[in-house]
Amino acid sequence: MCIRDRLGRPRLFRNPIKKKIKTGETVYGTMLQEMTTPTAAQIFKRAGFDFFMIDCEHGPFDQGVVREILRVARLEKICPLVRIRNLDYSLVAGNLDAGAMGLMLPRVESVEDTKGLVQYMKYPPIGVRGLSSDAPHSDYIFGDLEEFISTQNEDTIAIAQIERKIAVENLEEILSTPGIDIALVGPEDLSLSYGVPGQTDHPEVVKAIERVIEISSKLGVAPGIHMGNVALLSEWEAKGMRVIMCNSDLGFLLEGAEENLKALKS
Repeated sequence: MCIRDRLGRPRLFRNPIKKKIKTGETVYGTMLQEMTTPTAAQIFKRAGFDFFMIDCEHGPFDQGVVREILRVARLEKICPLVRIRNLDYSLVAGNLDAGAMGLMLPRVESVEDTKGLVQYMKYPPIGVRGLSSDAPHSDYIFGDLEEFISTQNEDTIAIAQIERKIAVENLEEILSTPGIDIALVGPEDLSLSYGVPGQTDHPEVVKAIERVIEISSKLGVAPGIHMGNVALLSEWEAKGMRVIMCNSDLGFLLEGAEENLKALKS
C-alpha cells in the first residue's frame, strides 16, 4: 500500500532506522551475502529485521541484481544498506540512486576516508553528489526538488567499518567527520589486524572494540558490530552496541541445515 500524506499525495519512503539510531535505540539487521534474489528482502522483513546490508565487497552481486533487491526492500519498508567495495564515486552514487538508504565503507583507516564518503553521499551544499531525482531512490514520486534533496541528505546513513588497528588508533578523528552515523566493527578483520586472526575474544581486540563503543558514544555516532554468535552479540549489546548485525543469509542456511540434520540423525 502506498504511504500518503495528510492531503492524500504519495509520500517518499523515509529511512526507518535513521531516527532510531539518533535517539539511542537499538536496531537489528543482517548481511545478505549469497542470495541474488529480491526474495531475500521479503524474508528478512518477515523475520522482523530493521535492516539488511548487501555485501558488495565480497558478494556476487552485480548492479542490476542490487537494484532489484533494493527496490523490493523499499516496497516492503525494510531499510536496505550496501557495503561498497571501496571509496569510488560511481559506487556511492550508483547504489544510492538505485535505492540504498545507506552505505558502509570497509577498511576505513583515516579521516580522509570518512570525509570522502560523506562528500560523495550527500548533495550540495553538504557534499558533491550529482542529482538524478527520477531514479529509484525517489520511489518515482516527483514532488518538490528542494524537499527531496533535504530528505535524501537527512535520511542516508553513512557507516564507517572499523576493522583495522590503525582505524582504532585514529578513531576520534575518523568519527568526528560530520555526517558519519555509525561505526561498525568487523571483529574478524580487526583480530587479523592485531595479529591474532580469529581470536575476537583476545584482550587487545576486546579493548579495541570497547574503545569503538566509548568514542562513538562520546561523539554521537552509533556503535555497531557484526557477528554470527548470538551469545556474543548479546554481550556486546549489553556493553553499549546499538547497531546489531546478526549473521548472514549463508550463515542462517548452514546453521539451520546442520541443526535439523543433527536432530534427524540423533
